[in-house]
Amino acid sequence: MKLSQKQLERWSPWVLLAAVLLVWQFICMAFDVPEYLFPSPSRIAHQFLEFRDEILRHAWRTFWVTMLGFGISIVVGVLLGFLIGSSRAAYAAIYPLMTAFNALPKAAFIPILVVWVGIGVGPAVLTAFLISFFPITVNIATGLATLEPELEDVLRVLGAKRWDVLVKVGLPRSMPYFYGSLKVAITLAFVGTTVSEMTAANEGIGYLLISAGSSMQMALAFAGLVVVGAMAMVMYELFSVVEKRTTAWAHRGSQGH
Repeated sequence: MKLSQKQLERWSPWVLLAAVLLVWQFICMAFDVPEYLFPSPSRIAHQFLEFRDEILRHAWRTFWVTMLGFGISIVVGVLLGFLIGSSRAAYAAIYPLMTAFNALPKAAFIPILVVWVGIGVGPAVLTAFLISFFPITVNIATGLATLEPELEDVLRVLGAKRWDVLVKVGLPRSMPYFYGSLKVAITLAFVGTTVSEMTAANEGIGYLLISAGSSMQMALAFAGLVVVGAMAMVMYELFSVVEKRTTAWAHRGSQGH
């Protein structure tokens, strides 16, 4: 039976994942790769089942901490993006400084955050926020700043004020940019939380990675990495579904392809 284009798109990631796992397993078995160097998928799955309660406990901590930092980044990112995108002066003044700030390695902030808020949830939440708010800010600002001058002129002639143009036209027009930024930012947020937990926490997947690595349990460490990747992928797909349902007008031109 011939698969449709939509079915191919739906199943292609799973087929590719299965192929990668099979090749990975074959290489580990064929070359007898030691577990402490590069564990096989079957060994990782075995370690996950053996330590599933501990892994899920750490995963839940990483998840809610990440979502807390990510939620703060959405609020700050949208407000700051609206400010930057609605004013040419603000765009010119703030955007270069934000770009410079974004270039700084966020891991370097963790020792400072530990001094400020102590070891635990605080540094992880703030690291997730610091690493994920920039894409949201930039995309909201871009969506507002690239509003066509001709459209704005027409709305002004019809009696619309600057605020009306931004809120009733600019923000809806920025929604595809916004959802695109969420899909990028959520993956960065998980990275920020995990990195912070590796140095400033006694719970979470990051802490599990350090503990497993120090005891040479590479399969357990890889199991933790798989869980983080799975959580990020689930949130990514969730935002994709919400995006398609709320901004269908932005995708109509590509539905036939």
